[in-house]
Amino acid sequence: MNALPRTATGSSLRLQLHAIVLAMMLLFIGALLWLRIDATRASVREEITGSNRVAAQLLERVSWIFARGGPPAMLEFLDRLGRVRANEITLVDTDGRELYRSPASTYKEGRSAPEWFTELVTPALQRQQIRMPGATLTIESNPSRAILDGWDDLWQLAGATALALAVVLAAVVWAVHRALKPFGQIVAGLQRLQQGDYAARLPALPGREAALIGDAVNRLGEAIETTVQQRIAAHAAEQRLADSRDWARRVEQRLEAERREIAAELHDELGQSVTGIRSLARSLATRLPADDAVGRDAAQLIDTEAARLYDAMHGLIPRLTPLTLGPLGLPDALQDLLASLRARHVGTEFALQIDGADGPVDPEPALAAYRTVQEAVNNALKHSGGQRIAVALRREGERMHLTITDNGRGLPASEGSSGRFGLRSLRGRVEALGGRFEAGQADGGGACVQVELPARAPEAST
Repeated sequence: MNALPRTATGSSLRLQLHAIVLAMMLLFIGALLWLRIDATRASVREEITGSNRVAAQLLERVSWIFARGGPPAMLEFLDRLGRVRANEITLVDTDGRELYRSPASTYKEGRSAPEWFTELVTPALQRQQIRMPGATLTIESNPSRAILDGWDDLWQLAGATALALAVVLAAVVWAVHRALKPFGQIVAGLQRLQQGDYAARLPALPGREAALIGDAVNRLGEAIETTVQQRIAAHAAEQRLADSRDWARRVEQRLEAERREIAAELHDELGQSVTGIRSLARSLATRLPADDAVGRDAAQLIDTEAARLYDAMHGLIPRLTPLTLGPLGLPDALQDLLASLRARHVGTEFALQIDGADGPVDPEPALAAYRTVQEAVNNALKHSGGQRIAVALRREGERMHLTITDNGRGLPASEGSSGRFGLRSLRGRVEALGGRFEAGQADGGGACVQVELPARAPEAST
């Protein structure tokens, strides 16, 4: 649970920090040991140089002993003198026989430094010879004891350093563990977010960096949770809207079916009945005696009222359902609609422009386009007071564009207040088909209704 993120090579952050600290300490210890070795080399050199110089000066001063007493006197002096610091003293006669050699040093007897260390710190050895009558006195440096002292000091330093290294490493491990402990909680929080638990939150973490990262993780979780909730809500709203649009389409389809049936009944049944009434009224008027003025006036009144009822019925049928839309298509149905309007509104100019609308159009979008023109024109006639109404139909690929404008006062205050097929209900119908509806003021004054519809109706969900 507290696993830290890994790098490309697979090593953890804790291991990397330990390795960095260890490398730095090893470099420090290496530098310290090298300085110690260099100091040992300088100390050995100084020791050898000073000891050799002291021995040479001493023996040169006492060379009169040799001149006065000969080799026996010198040998007696050397025996009494013994070993002179780090020097080997030998006395050789003219025949090459060794008369004297300094005794071995008893200091740290039986021990010596390693060869590699000896070679590393040994300076150039100094050798001096004092010639006397009948013998030669040789003084040669021997730094083995000084080197052994340096080696012992180095070992002591290495031991103390190793102990310090162990203590420091233990402190570093503890400090790193303490410093990185909050990051385990951060990783656990990120893993919970990755697993989909977007409500997961980190507690207040110690340390400035960990606290900042923890706050960032919490903000990330909140943002993700908010986004997911918004998307869920948006999806639910879209589903409800789609269901509502589908329901509205089914309602409109049912209403249109009812309107078609009513229009057919009016046209076929009531229309024939009214026509029969007119025929009977006219026949009655011809059969009545000439002096029966009351009967003739009644027959004429019946004929007139039947004619008025017939005209009103034929004006109502297109509002119920455009009978010409099915067999003729949308362009011809619009032309027929405007032609009937011209006959009833002589003082108003109606213009129709159709571009590229020859392709097939499904019944639903065609009827929606027809209803849009019908309602927009009726609104212009009732509320706008304009003298010119223009309808433009343009098709681009599988999309139809309708524009209805007038030069009157513009739209009423309430967009959908007039008629069963108000602009408000038309907007819902158009949008349910996947179209776009806009109603507003035209640039030159008056009202402007713009509609974009697909030529193909979307599939209704079951």
